[in-house]
Amino acid sequence: MSDITKLLGGEADDLLGHVCRGVPAETIHPPGPDFVDRVMAQSDRRPNVLRSMQALFDNGRLGGTGYLSILPVDQGIEHSAGASFAPNPRYFDPANIVELAIEGGCNAVASTLGGLASVARRYAHRIPMILKLNHNETLTYPAVYDQTLFARVDQAFEMGCVAVGATIYFGSPESRRQIMEISEAFERAHQLGMVTVLWAYLRNPAFKHEGTDYHVAADLTGQANHMAATLKADIVKQKLPETNAGYRDIGFGHTHELVYSDLASDHPIDLARYQVANCYLGRAGLINSGGGAKGASDLGEAVRTAVINKRAGGMGLISGRKAFQKTTAEGIELLNAIQDVYLSPEVTVA
Repeated sequence: MSDITKLLGGEADDLLGHVCRGVPAETIHPPGPDFVDRVMAQSDRRPNVLRSMQALFDNGRLGGTGYLSILPVDQGIEHSAGASFAPNPRYFDPANIVELAIEGGCNAVASTLGGLASVARRYAHRIPMILKLNHNETLTYPAVYDQTLFARVDQAFEMGCVAVGATIYFGSPESRRQIMEISEAFERAHQLGMVTVLWAYLRNPAFKHEGTDYHVAADLTGQANHMAATLKADIVKQKLPETNAGYRDIGFGHTHELVYSDLASDHPIDLARYQVANCYLGRAGLINSGGGAKGASDLGEAVRTAVINKRAGGMGLISGRKAFQKTTAEGIELLNAIQDVYLSPEVTVA
């Protein structure tokens, strides 16, 4: 087991001892071994969707806990294959990506149509697979930032995936079209018995305002989460919040002063709890992204993110580059350190 307190350093007491008061723990639907029975079974999800969700929960080192550790590798499209895999060229082969997820004890692996299809018959029965349906691609010049469908939901079903994933760039000029596309895709996925995962990201140059990047503001990411849950995302992937008051400081949209005065302080766990609140108080599971690889600080940063997510009432972490841009042994160590947070009885919901 990882030494969580040591990895948190000087923040250990503050992160492990904090209590959320704006949105108290007793008001949310936290993850747990009974999450499918306690929460999802109240919805209109078909029995096969519940079975697929349970398959995600039951796999890997976190099996049976109700928490998720997912390895996502779609960066070959999103950031280019060279930028993603040059630090560790073995991951140009999708088989090695899936092997890392298995050896790293992950609940699932998420990747592209071609990547998963190339090894589906070998691995579909060994680890739950999540097909990412759309991507932004970086070969277009000048650069265009849009999410384009690369795959159909039926292709995910035919190769044995238990879930589909997609990204919407909320706040962008293209978001209305993406919302309609993904609404239809998620409905089809549920018809076929698959879980839906939405990368609920923000993208708008105006969200960088007077030196602050509000793409990671709790109020704006929280609203993206609320829209994701409205689209019937079973799991919402979101960046960890780093600030707040995007609506107020940029001066657009609609908000309420209580969001800032009562519901969320500037404490990182309170900010993440507000994200959970916008996921129907946890009825849709919040998983936070692990962020890009930086080097020696990656292990501590991943553990810190996992602690904030778990204590806020989140469902887990989805971490890619921090794991696959290292040696296999180092990648497994990092994934296991994340999982140790969710396995630790000392790290509780705040």
